[in-house]
Parts: sequence; C-alpha cells; structure tokens
Amino acid sequence: QVRLVESGGGSVQAGGSLRLSCVVSGRTVGDYSMGWFRQAPGKERVIVAAMPGSDANTYYPDSVKGRFTISRDNAKNTVYLQMTSLKPEDTAVYYCAAGRYYRDSYSYTAADGYRDWGQGTQVTVSS
Repeated sequence: QVRLVESGGGSVQAGGSLRLSCVVSGRTVGDYSMGWFRQAPGKERVIVAAMPGSDANTYYPDSVKGRFTISRDNAKNTVYLQMTSLKPEDTAVYYCAAGRYYRDSYSYTAADGYRDWGQGTQVTVSS
C-alpha cells in the first residue's frame, strides 16, 4: 500500500518562503515520478513541480518557474518542494503525488501520470 504524507504548509506573508515535505511509504521515490500539485478554491488541481522516475530532469509551469524547486532524498524516501518569493496567488492546498509507471520519463508532467496522492497541506500567502 502506497502512502504519502505532506507537511510544512502554513501561513506566510508575500515574499516569504516555505518548504513542503512528502514522506512516501510503499513506493521508492527514486524509481517513480514524483509531483506536486495545488488546488485553489473553485479551481482545478494543477501541477506546480515534477520530476520523472528515470532521471534528474524537472518540470515547472511558468507560474512558478524560478521560485519553486522540487527535490528528493532517496535515503529518506521523501520529496520536497521549496517555495520562495511566495505570492497571494500561490494560496492553495498542495498535494504530493507518486507516479503510475516504474522509471517513467514521459507522463510526469500531467496528472494522469500519477496514481497515488497525499491528503494535502494548506498554504496561505497574505499580501
């Protein structure tokens, strides 16, 4: 059974930073795509960072590029999302997700490529 547990969310002022953590069990983070998504009230869930299970490439949409960084610690089986220069529009529930396919390098930029999800952690950025 795969389990993902996020932590590190909270409230911060605009321009501040937060680091989210996602501890994974039942799946080796180094072998599967790992992604971070967010969902604001009344909006669809969107991807904000991802890395494939096959190499060290990363993907970020333009909305967060240069401000967010995804990384993983294989020894701790944990994935991180470092968020800097936060803006009020970054306010959302953030979800960690584990990929559907072993060593996949093609599906990691879309939600369809992910099978297992965490429960989410709230990030609130005030102006």
